[in-house]
Amino acid sequence: MESPSKRVEIMPAKRWAMILDRLRRDGAASILELAEEIGASASTIRRDLEHLTEGGYLERTHGGALFVPPLQATFERDASLNAQLQNPQKRAIGAIAALRLAPRESVIFDSSSTVIEAVRAAADRQIPLTTVTNSLEIATVCAGCPSWRVIVLGGTVRQGSQMMVGEPGSDFLKTIHADVCLIGTYAVTGRILSDASLEVASLKRAMIESARRTILLVDSSKFQAPAFCTFCDISAISEVITDDGISAEHLAMMRSFNVKVTVANVGTS
Repeated sequence: MESPSKRVEIMPAKRWAMILDRLRRDGAASILELAEEIGASASTIRRDLEHLTEGGYLERTHGGALFVPPLQATFERDASLNAQLQNPQKRAIGAIAALRLAPRESVIFDSSSTVIEAVRAAADRQIPLTTVTNSLEIATVCAGCPSWRVIVLGGTVRQGSQMMVGEPGSDFLKTIHADVCLIGTYAVTGRILSDASLEVASLKRAMIESARRTILLVDSSKFQAPAFCTFCDISAISEVITDDGISAEHLAMMRSFNVKVTVANVGTS
């Protein structure tokens, strides 16, 4: 094992995501196991576990932790942490989603962490697009593409994020007719798509209504109990793109709803 002086410093949000991904996979792990896998000191991992416990992500045990999926309907993940969770899966989903966009289409991008991976992949294609987004982060990526026209929805920036919600963005969406909307969700529960925030759910609903077709980008961890507010039924979705971690049960259920389902192979993305 490398000496502490030779360890490469990993940013906290990245460590937290690595811890949660490991616990989601295995259910539980000790401090020593996490320290060895992540390459951090036991004291650092102990502090990380305390932070994640206080945030409601897991439950401490003697010498380690258990993964506890948040059950509160209004639970919202920290934005910086959420961006790191299931990152290989999100990149694989985003790569496929980018191929769904045709030159000169108008596209609505919501502010989800999976959608931004699709934006990055689409930027690499260098096709002309008109883009609409409520995300300052996504708008910055879009602005780096000379052939993209970038429209940013107005509104109020949510604390701790780069997402805008509310007016005038919601009213503006009622005036446009986009070709496609790429959207994420907090949870998929049967036919229902939901979010923990009323204002975010409201904006997602407006985005879907403003597009001719909507593609849902959702990693396999999102098939879970519903969040606080439903924003649409699966019938509003043209295609679901997920990753190969989806269970056979959830995959069969999605396909039974007569919606196209595409599964990204993370191992070859």
